[in-house]
Amino acid sequence: MKTHDHVSALRFITCGSVDDGKSTLIGRLLVDSKAVLQDQLAGVQRSGETDLALLTDGLSAEREQGITIDVAYRYFATPGRKFIIGDAPGHEQYTRNMVTAASSADAAVVLVDATKLDWTGPRLELLRQTRRHSLLVNLLRVPSIVFAVNKLDAVQDPALAFANISHALTAFTRAAGIPVRAVVPISALKGHNVVEAQPGWCGYLGPSLLQLLEQLDVTDAETDEAFSFPVQWVEKFSSSADTQRGRRIFWGRVATGAVKPGQTVTVLPSGQTATVAQVLDHVRHPIEVSAGHSAGIVLDHEVDVSRGDWLLAQGTFEPSREISATIAWMDDEPLVAGRVYWALHGHRWVKARVSRIVHKLDINTLAEEDADHLEPNSIGHVELALQEPLATLPYARSRILGSLVLVDTASHKTSGAVLVRQAS
Repeated sequence: MKTHDHVSALRFITCGSVDDGKSTLIGRLLVDSKAVLQDQLAGVQRSGETDLALLTDGLSAEREQGITIDVAYRYFATPGRKFIIGDAPGHEQYTRNMVTAASSADAAVVLVDATKLDWTGPRLELLRQTRRHSLLVNLLRVPSIVFAVNKLDAVQDPALAFANISHALTAFTRAAGIPVRAVVPISALKGHNVVEAQPGWCGYLGPSLLQLLEQLDVTDAETDEAFSFPVQWVEKFSSSADTQRGRRIFWGRVATGAVKPGQTVTVLPSGQTATVAQVLDHVRHPIEVSAGHSAGIVLDHEVDVSRGDWLLAQGTFEPSREISATIAWMDDEPLVAGRVYWALHGHRWVKARVSRIVHKLDINTLAEEDADHLEPNSIGHVELALQEPLATLPYARSRILGSLVLVDTASHKTSGAVLVRQAS
């Protein structure tokens, strides 16, 4: 059920290769939308010039190296809407941070640095990291993908450069099956076409980047799927008369569907069933809650429910121990068949063994190749065997139920982002 909500805050990320100007672009958006105080501007002066990138690069290591390492979130608003920006790192070493930011984004702005490309011909080769980030945001089902061709003020023939780069981006995205909302020419440093449109610049007659972002929709809540609810916290002892004589309250955020009193639910993994007696908001007022909103659920009788368990609509999910999935591998060590990891689904942890590596994706040719391992920052298709069953849906249907995170059992480092294809 689409809401076409242009009023709610839009959460978007900037991504692309190293030094494409992501931090500078966000700095430009903040400054030109008057979201930066004068003392903040004074703090990012270098030799009399304003270094816009320093408005988002907050870590000392980022300032020393001139690169983005962690995801930096910034907030600003225009008369049209509010925005939450995630400045994702471009370096391959920090791809895991970019994936984390993209997993909850409504839109992605993929920057392309015109000065790094041989733009004189239409068959130019895009940068590897541009291709990787484009594939990742598409795999992560980011609803709106926008390409911003940056630094066109620094090339000899901006119109020709933009035309040929746009042609290359169109060819790549069509071959990869990536839907693109727009390709926009910009100069983050000079501000060209970032906030105010400059009709005709580089032969482009469309809206500015900010005007385009103001038109995008936020991600629809997954209200059309059956009810599912990952339990985040159990309030064990309550004496409130509103909670059915002290029964426990199970708090969390509704993942899919909706919940109201009278529904029958099944507890995963125990398989016990119960009826929803009450649904409470944060101040314990009775309500009905749909996907994307937090709630406290009281059942009609006591059942064994702990943090990490799921409450599911009865008879609608078939938990499985075997999963076929696409994986974005982010560990420093290669992924090989036979390894065992912790898998996080909602708030539930289970052991997962890599049964088989089916293939890996060639970032340049987009071909699926046979593989016996996955290198760091590669994308592949794997099969997982779970120690306990999970109720999953294909990621194409549900970003929440279809996603897992693999964590190394020894180092506790995030190793991979798992996108479910199917469960059997």
